[in-house]
Amino acid sequence: QVHLVESGGGLVQAGGSLRLSCAASGNTFDDVVGWFRQAPGKDRKFVAVISESGTYREYADSVKGRFIISRDNAKNTVYLQMNVLKPEDTAVYFCAASPRKPNWYIEEYDYWGQGTQVTVSS
Repeated sequence: QVHLVESGGGLVQAGGSLRLSCAASGNTFDDVVGWFRQAPGKDRKFVAVISESGTYREYADSVKGRFIISRDNAKNTVYLQMNVLKPEDTAVYFCAASPRKPNWYIEEYDYWGQGTQVTVSS
């Protein structure tokens, strides 16, 4: 069992930055971790994923070049650095853990955090 808690969301102006954190507790944190987001009235969508060792990373086209996913396994924490934020990045951001290979399929992730709100004003 892995328990995930996101933090770092908030209100920021367009062009600004935020860093989200995903802290894990429970079993050894050696899972693949993904970030997803869900805007009001929209489906939850993949944002980024990082492998267990941190050597493999993948991003959705909409955030590529602006967001960076990283992890510190000694701290059981995964980060999402979000730069050059746009109003369309407004959403609740979730982190999730998967024992499988890195992927962007929601159904492949077994554990989810409660989410953190990110609001980008224009």
